[in-house]
Amino acid sequence: MPRADHPHLPVFAAILAIGLLSWMDAWMKGAALAIGAFSTVLVRAPISLALVAPVWAARGGRWPSPAVLRLHVARGLTIAVMGFLFFYSLTVLPLAQAIAISFVAPLIALFLAGLLLGERIGRGAIAGSLLGFAGVLVIVGGKLVREMLTPGAGLGIAAVLASAVFYAVNLVLARKQAQVAGPLEVALFQNLVCLLAYAAFAPWFLELPETAATWRDIGISAALSVAGAMLFAWAYARAETQRLAPVEYSGFVWAALFGWLHFGEAVTGATVAGAVLIVAGCWIATRGAPPPPEQTIA
Repeated sequence: MPRADHPHLPVFAAILAIGLLSWMDAWMKGAALAIGAFSTVLVRAPISLALVAPVWAARGGRWPSPAVLRLHVARGLTIAVMGFLFFYSLTVLPLAQAIAISFVAPLIALFLAGLLLGERIGRGAIAGSLLGFAGVLVIVGGKLVREMLTPGAGLGIAAVLASAVFYAVNLVLARKQAQVAGPLEVALFQNLVCLLAYAAFAPWFLELPETAATWRDIGISAALSVAGAMLFAWAYARAETQRLAPVEYSGFVWAALFGWLHFGEAVTGATVAGAVLIVAGCWIATRGAPPPPEQTIA
């Protein structure tokens, strides 16, 4: 797959994808509070599939080879578990705090990329990740202690931490997947595998939305999910995991923005200071010329 002409285009695409997915989280939280995390992710999956499947077919989409299909299934199952755990955490934790805790994922992903993909982890990537994580700590500071000791918070924290581990694996698989499949194929099989995985438990846990507002929230989140997944696939086809994983920290900046726009949440001095550290960390981790192309899966 051809690489981007400008070395920073994959980074910009990844940041935009994170923004779309952060916005999706806000819509998903509302739906999950109404019908539960499991029902929300299950109902969203066929909507997302219906959005991407016709486009994939119209552009001459073909069934992947067995090796690529195995990769699709592996990442799809990873996302299915990750998604349920994260959206469950949103039902018991504030959105910003849940996102902040999940930021351990890029740090895990950096070292998984070295272990599983053979990527050389540069000092800049490590330093940028640590600086970004420091920015998150500045932002959430005492709030984690003061606001999270509520009923169910412990289980929510455990869920988001477990989700972060699966998300780190997802980031590594995304790099391998994007090298052998286009964005439409990635989005299609991601939603197909998730749908099949969740449907197996539908007879016991599915609760259909009863209000137009819940259907709206899920529909909007489905569209944002597809757009974000395709942007991620495009970016990861053109840059290494260690180069893109640190920009995950920009998600808290997006969360602060959407909190202000949607709910009138004030942007504090700590948020501004943390955002500066996050942006600085992303810049340090992603600067420099892109690495040479890697081999793809046979």
